[in-house]
Amino acid sequence: MARISLDHLRHAYGPKGLANPVYALKEVHHDFDDGGAYALLGPSGCGKTTLLNIISGLLQPSEGRILFGETDVTNLPTEARNIAQVFQFPVVYDTMTVYDNLAFPLRNRQVPEAEIENRVRGILKMIDLESWARRKARGLTADQKQKISLGRGLVRSDVNAILFDEPLTVIDPHMKWVLRTQLKQLHRQFGFTMVYVTHDQTEALTFADKVVVMYDGQIVQIGTPAELFDRPRHTFVGYFIGSPGMNVMAAGIDGAEAIIGGSRVALPGRPVIPGAAKTELGIRPEFLSLSREGLPVTIRKVEDIGRQKIVRAAFADQPISLVLREDQEIPADAKLRFDPAAIHIYADSWRVDYAMTGRA
Repeated sequence: MARISLDHLRHAYGPKGLANPVYALKEVHHDFDDGGAYALLGPSGCGKTTLLNIISGLLQPSEGRILFGETDVTNLPTEARNIAQVFQFPVVYDTMTVYDNLAFPLRNRQVPEAEIENRVRGILKMIDLESWARRKARGLTADQKQKISLGRGLVRSDVNAILFDEPLTVIDPHMKWVLRTQLKQLHRQFGFTMVYVTHDQTEALTFADKVVVMYDGQIVQIGTPAELFDRPRHTFVGYFIGSPGMNVMAAGIDGAEAIIGGSRVALPGRPVIPGAAKTELGIRPEFLSLSREGLPVTIRKVEDIGRQKIVRAAFADQPISLVLREDQEIPADAKLRFDPAAIHIYADSWRVDYAMTGRA
């Protein structure tokens, strides 16, 4: 296992030496701690797979270095980095049995057969393929093959890191939950450094100790699931995390109040706005309420999703969503109320502090 250091990495596809390269990965400078469980989370095209492939050695960065511990591995091939990688689509040896697929990386390293038996049997149990151990992989379903691919990445105990590139795409929903839980347990038991790429916030938030949110080729926030929900540093984090995501509305700032349309919303302090930045107010749907007193709002639709209602509305000609309890009454002439303590102010998409409270 190793600490992974990303030293001012940048990457542009295409030939080197272009006058104006387009960077798919903008500057990334960060350390993944030895033994940490991280998820790279973001939409397609945000740079997360590019970053994972640089870590694994499948890509050489246009600029910067990557270190495993104190060793510079920037120019080392994948096989010299001592990592295990699990890809989006399964890679298995069809002519081998399930057991032999899992044993293959251990036999390549001349691990004693008794240890191979112990480790392979444990992985077979974890991925629920014990009864298939002596079957050839050729006739298995796509999700069974992906279980083998996952298992082969987990069976070794000597790797610097295990890298996962959207590994549960072909797994059925119930098994996704089971495997995520088992991966988490395995991490706690053995302490592998794990980096998991996904566009699915549920996968990221249930697997990782720290989630690395990427947007437009850069890391916009790294934090625990609670930190990403409670204190999104960037409007994209607020919008992308949560269901529904954070409401983000264009707003003017006047002292300790936000002005949205003709309405004034009290803030918990005076936000510090740098220069002539574009300002926005962000608040999660859970911290809005409806009552008979408050600000004018127009309700467009109410979605009953069981224990909660999602209210879709318009406030000052901007869309806004609220999450209410299932049994909560919606007044006939409903008015909108904000919880000031839950309001974030953003300048050019980045959250700013409040001068009076020091809150960030």
